[in-house]
Amino acid sequence: MIELPRDGSISRLVRRAAGLVALLAGLTVPAFAASVERKQEELQDLKGRIESLRREVAAAEESRSHAADQLREAESSISSVNRRLHELAGEGATLRGELADLDTQSQRLDRQSGSQQNQLARLLNRQFIGGDADAMKLLLAGRDPNQAARDHYFLNQLSRAKAEMIQQLRTAAEEKKQLAEKVRERQAQLARIEQQQQEHRAQLLERKKQRQTRLVAIADKLKAHRREIDSLRRDEQRLTRLIDGLIRIAAARKSRSAGKSKPGPAPKTSTLKSHDPGNVGGAFAASRGRLRLPVKGSVAGRFGTPRPEGGALWKGIFIRAAEGAEVRAVGEGTVVFSDWLRGFGNLLVIDHGDDFLSVYGNNESLLAAVGATIRNGQAVATVGNSGGNPESGLYFELRHRGLAFDPLKWAGSP
Repeated sequence: MIELPRDGSISRLVRRAAGLVALLAGLTVPAFAASVERKQEELQDLKGRIESLRREVAAAEESRSHAADQLREAESSISSVNRRLHELAGEGATLRGELADLDTQSQRLDRQSGSQQNQLARLLNRQFIGGDADAMKLLLAGRDPNQAARDHYFLNQLSRAKAEMIQQLRTAAEEKKQLAEKVRERQAQLARIEQQQQEHRAQLLERKKQRQTRLVAIADKLKAHRREIDSLRRDEQRLTRLIDGLIRIAAARKSRSAGKSKPGPAPKTSTLKSHDPGNVGGAFAASRGRLRLPVKGSVAGRFGTPRPEGGALWKGIFIRAAEGAEVRAVGEGTVVFSDWLRGFGNLLVIDHGDDFLSVYGNNESLLAAVGATIRNGQAVATVGNSGGNPESGLYFELRHRGLAFDPLKWAGSP
């Protein structure tokens, strides 16, 4: 615990701390800058590889246009605007916290200044109203020289104390002036954020209107596509190609980190029958039997059961939930995909390490970008019905080495 100076001179403590920070910065900035630059390069490389993968998946699509593709632009825009609103809300909360801290500092300075003013007033009252002698009067009074010397010493100390109090009051006044300037800056930033939030909400309403208009226009086509067995199978294959590509990217990054020249072969996907990760280790595997589902709601589609459209089986689960509800990560990890994908709308994929992936589809908005480090339980998306899904909810998958397995077998009690 740092003990502040008893005389309340915060400015001197700040100057000393600033000097120490400057010294440390001078020692560590080159290494820190190199580390940041390296991380940024790795993130750009990851984003570039995933963008190439997205184009590769798109290139494998059939040439004819799909009705759901007509929703892509509007649904991607809704996701982007909502993500920015989410970020602005966080920035606003941070600024409000800073304003509260500045208010606390201002109150402390007020109390400190008031105490110092009272002490100075008492000293002046004793000397000038109470009749205390000053140094010149004592010198001319002809008193005992030793007593006069002692009195002179104490008067000097008293004068020094008064001078220090006056200087502290001036310092406190300057600090309060700086605090007031910071408050004005934060309030201006907060006002700008609130203005941006209003503008983004207006954009969001417009994008939602556009999507609804488009949805009405293509409703019959969407129903027809959902009834097509081949269409559902192509959706599954599309996601499988994406997962395989993400596994290849992860394997390549792991090989580079380990210093290998070539990554090993990517795990192969297989059929749905009775896949189980087995007794594997790692942080994510430790959640087996107590994993919390990403959103509260009713499970309408269960792993391995026929989809209502017929002809295909669920490789994950579909959880009916209210539009806009927060979708939370089922474990810590890194976002490796955050984009729109036909059949799954706004789709997010998190790499949890140890060859585990979690997949979140049909979202209204994606709140986390590629490369983001995610905490267990962090909000990463909001529930919707993007991708032409007929009802609001979340499509959720768990995969190990590319193979889908039943999330409900890993889920704990609600």
